[in-house]
Amino acid sequence: MALTDEAIDKIKQMIISGRVRPGEKLPREADLAAELGLSRNSLREAVKALSLINVLDVRQGDGTYATSLAPSLLLEALSFIVDFHRDDTVLEFLEIRRILEPAATALAAVRMPDEERTELGKVLDAADAGAPVEEFVKADMEFHRLIAVGSCNSVLASLVDNMSMPTTRARVWRGMTEPHAKERTLAEHRAIYKAIISRDADLARSWATVHIAGIESWLRTALAD
Repeated sequence: MALTDEAIDKIKQMIISGRVRPGEKLPREADLAAELGLSRNSLREAVKALSLINVLDVRQGDGTYATSLAPSLLLEALSFIVDFHRDDTVLEFLEIRRILEPAATALAAVRMPDEERTELGKVLDAADAGAPVEEFVKADMEFHRLIAVGSCNSVLASLVDNMSMPTTRARVWRGMTEPHAKERTLAEHRAIYKAIISRDADLARSWATVHIAGIESWLRTALAD
């Protein structure tokens, strides 16, 4: 194992074991290096690497802290990778959405707090099939984001959010080229919302699957043509 990898692993074990808790300050560099049996150079490289993926927060003049370790924070590295997706991988992101979003929607049906159900209804009511397609897609994405948050699973919500972004252009394209695409989207959103309001997890999962599969099917056909 490379020295830097060893240093990273030892700091990780400190956090996992509870020796350093989320938000707590790490010991001074010299003390930490001695405690872990590392050179200060290896320790610095490890700290730098862990700060890049939001595990550690280096504060100039203050010290190094463990971050909150919230899933949304740790998964920011995933969003960086997603930003570099190629157009020919959009179908793969839709396949992932088809796996994740029905699960999130089913959980939202039973877990979403009442005030969030009300907010979801407001977002749905504000959506207008006659709006410019970019504005419509923005509302579409907010509808899906609120459902993911309503699953009350922060890891799942972060994954859904990250997987949604690369499909934005495809959704705009569909709205511009497929007749009645926006009306169909709204009808499916209403069915999903009704299932969530009814707290029917199976129906919510089914409608979410139909909804995402429809987008995926359209894109496969469009790309083939």
